[in-house]
Amino acid sequence: MHRHEFLKLLTMTLASTSVSACTGVLNLRPMSPTAKNNPIEDIQPTPRPTDDNAVWDVIVVGAGIAGLRAAHILQQNGRRVLLLEARNRIGGRIWTEDYAGLALDLGAAWIHRTGGNPITAVANQLGATLITTDYDDLKRFDASGKPLSAELNRRVEELLERYIGQARKYAENQEHDLSLQAAVELILDASPLSTQDSRLLNYAINTTFEHEYAGDADRLSAWYFDAQEEFDGQDVILKQGYRTIVDFLEQNLEIRLNQAVQRVAYGDGGVTLTTAQNVWHARAALITVPLGVLQRGSIRFEPPLPAAKQQALGRVAMGLLNKCYLVFPEVFWDDTTLLGYVGDRKGEWAEWLNLDALLGAPILLGFNAGKYAYGLETQSDSQIAAAAMQTLRQIYGKSIPEPLSHRITRWGSDPFSFGSYSFLAVGATPSDYDTLAQPVGKRLFFAGEHTQRDYPSTVHGAYLSGERVANEILSLL
Repeated sequence: MHRHEFLKLLTMTLASTSVSACTGVLNLRPMSPTAKNNPIEDIQPTPRPTDDNAVWDVIVVGAGIAGLRAAHILQQNGRRVLLLEARNRIGGRIWTEDYAGLALDLGAAWIHRTGGNPITAVANQLGATLITTDYDDLKRFDASGKPLSAELNRRVEELLERYIGQARKYAENQEHDLSLQAAVELILDASPLSTQDSRLLNYAINTTFEHEYAGDADRLSAWYFDAQEEFDGQDVILKQGYRTIVDFLEQNLEIRLNQAVQRVAYGDGGVTLTTAQNVWHARAALITVPLGVLQRGSIRFEPPLPAAKQQALGRVAMGLLNKCYLVFPEVFWDDTTLLGYVGDRKGEWAEWLNLDALLGAPILLGFNAGKYAYGLETQSDSQIAAAAMQTLRQIYGKSIPEPLSHRITRWGSDPFSFGSYSFLAVGATPSDYDTLAQPVGKRLFFAGEHTQRDYPSTVHGAYLSGERVANEILSLL
């Protein structure tokens, strides 16, 4: 069963705290009648200050999808906008690299649920080629490398539905939040599983929840981990990569790369932003850096951010989902879209995407999340590739070829993200996203996936947060 379908079914059957899926964009303040808000309309450069030390209308910190979308709207509406980006490229956690004519997304890759999704609308109008991912096209293997029988495949779904359902019901009746893992273990204490079933359930929890939310089950809030909305439709990847979207949004915008903001001083008179190279001035600033950067204190705010916002920063967690691309001289694996590995140890190389099925290339993409992903980041690329190959040889034999090359991500140690995307940990609530979205006075604004309550942890959530905050700024400046 498609993981999104399982989550939706669980939501419907349990009457839980989750919010049901929707077909449109909800809870967004409408743009003012005179404001331009067309994602496809090309924008013309607006007059800007004669030098970088002059005062801009708005300085946007971070040229990811949220910052680009906000800047795009602001500039469409005549504001003088400058983006400061710490990296040597735009896109943030959207990062597409070329390999032998293929576009490999090292960060965000999917448009999740195409129906009503604003990213789908942009991609379609740009003529981007979209490739559907069939999550049901999956072949699983046990720890010895033997394919799972039809009966065991059904057992995976049965165990997941039964024990997660019971765990959620138990959690809902508690006075205090607890982790999803703790709730499952309390149910298992009363109804222990065999070794085989325990492996199957661990595999299902890892690939369905831990990969989806980029957090370990022992950190995910049993009350709220899936309290977000979804669009309808399928998940798709962009054949030309997600850069298709960011390359369009950056058109005619003023962007300065390699400018890591270290200090933001704000007050009624405006905002001053300091990087290692310069001091910048604006009437208002929009902070779109990832949650992990805010949590690490990489930017010093003067005065400090309000206590409520700092407390929300301490409750919402930054997750980790890393990728390992292995490029082979030939295809030796099954022709299904996904490969699953039910290993002895939970969460180690359990899920693989077959890019031969999607792009016609002899490439396998392995995923790892949470604690195991953090542990891998302490190893060298060659060690990580060797660990991946050990799993593949367990499935397909020792005679399979060595990869020609590999590409490995390390989002957890990336100083400009410190993780992949946010999730609701034990003690966090959906209202924390609202708190993180709130402006401070009339000069300091915030956007990013961690500020979008309806669609956190997604590209479309970040994009919509950019639209929301652009409207807020336009109403004040």
